[in-house]
Amino acid sequence: MYIFIFIVMLILSVYPVYKIIKQVQRKKLRALPVNPAWEKVFEKNLPIYLKLPDQLKTELHGHIQVLLHEKNFEGCGGLELNDEIRVTIAAQAGILLLNRKAKYYPKLSSILVYPSAYVAKNIRNRNGFVAESQVRLGESWTTGTVVLSWDDILRGAVDPKDGHNVVLHEFAHQLDQEDGVGDGTPVLPQYSRYISWAGVLGKEFDVLQKKASRGTKVLMDHYGATNPAEFFAVATETFFEKSRHLQRKHPELYDQLKEYYQMDPAAWTTKEI
Repeated sequence: MYIFIFIVMLILSVYPVYKIIKQVQRKKLRALPVNPAWEKVFEKNLPIYLKLPDQLKTELHGHIQVLLHEKNFEGCGGLELNDEIRVTIAAQAGILLLNRKAKYYPKLSSILVYPSAYVAKNIRNRNGFVAESQVRLGESWTTGTVVLSWDDILRGAVDPKDGHNVVLHEFAHQLDQEDGVGDGTPVLPQYSRYISWAGVLGKEFDVLQKKASRGTKVLMDHYGATNPAEFFAVATETFFEKSRHLQRKHPELYDQLKEYYQMDPAAWTTKEI
C-alpha cells in the first residue's frame, strides 16, 4: 500500500496533475459520438474530408470535439458564429494533427473570424517599424490567436484544386510557432530530421524565390517565396490540396512533408478532386 502511494506521488511530482486531468478529458471528448449535423457541413464545405480514409475520419471527429471544447471562437466585424463556421474551421485544423500525437496547438487560445477580408492596422515588423494598413485573409499570432476570414475559408475549402486554404495555412503557422519562432521549421521528432528538412526545404525555397522574381508560373503560390515561414505554410496547403502534383514535381519536398505529417494524401485517391 505504501509503495503504491509512493509511486503515485512520484508520478504526480514528475507529471503535473493538470496535464493528467487534461489527457483524461481529451480522451472522453474524442470518444463522444459524432454530431450527425456535422456530416452536412463536411459534404457542403469540405471536399478534402471526403477523401480521407475511414480511420482518419473517425480520428478527425475526435480532434474536432477537442478543438471545439478547448479553443475560444469569436465572431468579429458583425459575424455571428454558428456550428457550421466552428466545425468547418476545427475540421481543417484537425486534419493537420491526424496520425500524430496531437498537442492541439498548445499556444493557441482564440480563433477570431471576420465575415470577409479585413484590414489589419498598425502592423509592426521584426525591426519595429509600423507598416501601412493591410487587407488580410488570415494571420497567426505567436500570442495565442488565429484570425480568419469566413468568405475565404469557404472559398479555399470548397475548391481543393486551387491550392489555397487559409485554415491549413494559418494553422501550419501555429505548428511552426510551437517552439516560439516562426521560421519554417516546426518541432521535429529527431535531431537528424532537422538536417534533411533544412536541406530540402531550403533548396525548394530558393528555387521558388528565383521563379517568383521572374514571374514564372509554378505549382506553389508565389507568396511562399516571402520567407521560410510562409514557404512552409504554402507548402502545407499544396501538400494537402495538390498532393499528387506536388509528389510528381517536387518529390523530395513531398517526402519531407509526408514524414512530418505522417500522412500520404496522394494515396487517398487515384486523381486530384
